[in-house]
Amino acid sequence: MSEHSTAEHTHAAHATTMTYLVVAAILTVITVVEVGVFYMPAMKPVLAPVLLVLSSTKFALVVGFYMHLRYDHNLFRAVFALPLLIAAAVIVGLLFLFRVF
Repeated sequence: MSEHSTAEHTHAAHATTMTYLVVAAILTVITVVEVGVFYMPAMKPVLAPVLLVLSSTKFALVVGFYMHLRYDHNLFRAVFALPLLIAAAVIVGLLFLFRVF
């Protein structure tokens, strides 16, 4: 192998089993919080933004760890992040358009 190709394939070490279990626990906690927020009447005015942030966090964790995107090239991260940002902007725009806030 050439020196160039070896340098290209050098990655940060992948996550351990414990890391995956911790991420799974975090995802479980976020899901419980989402369900709790949905059923709390006091949260109704901020329901959509809170759920959007929580869902985006879960998306980032799943894509970053379970799809191993955290260890891939930055271009692949951008391919996933850009559509997420566009979708979030469209959702927030629609919420303002229909005067949900």
